Amino acid sequence: REILTRYGRHNIGFIWLFAEPMLFTLGVTILWNLMKHLPKDGIPITAFVLTGYSTILLWRNMPGRCIMAIAPNASLLFHRQVKPIDIYLSRTLLEASGATISFVLLSIFFVSVSLVQPPDDILKVALGWFLLTWFSLGISLFIGALSERTEIIDKLWHPAMYLLIPLSGAFFTVESMPPSFAQVILFIPTVNCAEIIREGFFGSTYPWHYDLGYVFTFNMILFLL
Repeated sequence: REILTRYGRHNIGFIWLFAEPMLFTLGVTILWNLMKHLPKDGIPITAFVLTGYSTILLWRNMPGRCIMAIAPNASLLFHRQVKPIDIYLSRTLLEASGATISFVLLSIFFVSVSLVQPPDDILKVALGWFLLTWFSLGISLFIGALSERTEIIDKLWHPAMYLLIPLSGAFFTVESMPPSFAQVILFIPTVNCAEIIREGFFGSTYPWHYDLGYVFTFNMILFLL
């Protein structure tokens, strides 16, 4: 029902689920290449943007779909089988699926045309992506529930999201930051997840900084809340 409501049966329909994030990521990648906006230390620019901007699409879109999600779907709750959690899970599942399919398809495409080297450790990429998805789901449920209590959450989340984008680890590496700033920035879970994903892509030849225990604990507490 959620797929039909959002995408309908016209045009390419549900394919927009992953085509839209693919277009966003592809557009940013092309712009960075045209501007010669090279990251430091010789990290390939296409792979750098792919592993960065794809993470933004995951954690940015999922909470946005859960804010004030119950009211437009309140009629569904007349069915005893449907619970509020089902509305949240259906929306987050769609967003997570779209971002994941986009990331996988673009990775395969860039590798096939030799713009990106195959990941050094696919399991580590999957681990980082799983932890980021878990974080995104936790904050989506938390923000979504709070937004039903007060409308101010909707007003606060959007500016907070845009402030978090440059601090999310998508467009920088922790190693390239001043040491004092790097210690603070690692308190943001998305930075740790981005570092894990990039270590899986580029290998350990470049120093990556993250704390698996911290991300796991943070996600557990967020999920509990």
